[in-house]
Amino acid sequence: MRVALDAMGGDYAPAETVLGAVQAARDYQMGVILVGDEAAIRQELTKHDVRDLDLPIIHTTEAIGMDEHPAKAVRLKKNASMTLALQQVKDGAALGAVSAGNSGAMLAASLFTLKRLPGVERPALGGVFPTRNSVCLVLDMGANTDCKPEYLQQFALMGAIYMERIFNLPAPRVGLLANGEEETKGNQQVIETHQLLKATAPTLGLNFIGNIEGRDIPAGHADVVVCDGFAGNIVLKLSEGLVETLIGIIKTEMSRTFINKLAAAVLQPGLRQVLRRLDYAEYGGVPLLGVNGSAIVAHGRSHAKAIKNALRVARQTAETGVADAIAEGVAKLRQEEGKKQAEV
Repeated sequence: MRVALDAMGGDYAPAETVLGAVQAARDYQMGVILVGDEAAIRQELTKHDVRDLDLPIIHTTEAIGMDEHPAKAVRLKKNASMTLALQQVKDGAALGAVSAGNSGAMLAASLFTLKRLPGVERPALGGVFPTRNSVCLVLDMGANTDCKPEYLQQFALMGAIYMERIFNLPAPRVGLLANGEEETKGNQQVIETHQLLKATAPTLGLNFIGNIEGRDIPAGHADVVVCDGFAGNIVLKLSEGLVETLIGIIKTEMSRTFINKLAAAVLQPGLRQVLRRLDYAEYGGVPLLGVNGSAIVAHGRSHAKAIKNALRVARQTAETGVADAIAEGVAKLRQEEGKKQAEV
């Protein structure tokens, strides 16, 4: 089965998207449907050895730019490469879809094309962050800036299911992002969400560990961190900036003196492993959880490596049944809510 790729999405498309597709097709033995301008895509394909690779093309001249209004662009550009990639998922021609284009448009197009899973209040973007010993999923990363406690409750459920299926964690620790560990810390939204998760976690099978602070994310104190999209996007952008700054400082210091250069040569294997774990390209892209299908949003600055891994994640998300499991979990949640209302 194939995965559909928006070949025109991203700052370095179509060169890097096509190369990423070629690498994924070769290294993961998977088919990739390249959606976009056929002439531009074929020009890039001529630069690589694509013999025996499954790389069909769906032609369209429409693409959504990074600076376009997401909902308006999706509504006006019916044949945008991003939308047609998602249409392949809806039609059953692809397991999942990947785009490194306008993330807001990818969200809007996913909602328009794939629709929400039954009972899901709001789909959420889940970002994978490296921790001291593993990884952590933070959601929402910006799809929903204002959230009700019930939305965050569903985020917790969806995030736990994703970590169970994708990272094989039997009981992911779910934490609620707050400005203190105590139940009384946080704004009204956080306080109410804490009480809701505390009350319903046993029934839903969630391993809720309570509030966690921002410093607990890289320390690996939780496997899933729940927050609204406003806080989550700040966490994301701060982390990206911090990593880039640290890498820059390390490179500058390691080349400052002859002794430092010698030390860098000795430490190079270890440093390379550290930098690899901090590289967003290793994780491919972020899943849009709560829609009826596998939709992966890759970073706008994605090079081939990130595209390749995003395609892998899209296939894995579909093959492990993440969407079906979320639908079952939300149905169970709704059933429990119905029982409580009946008792009242």
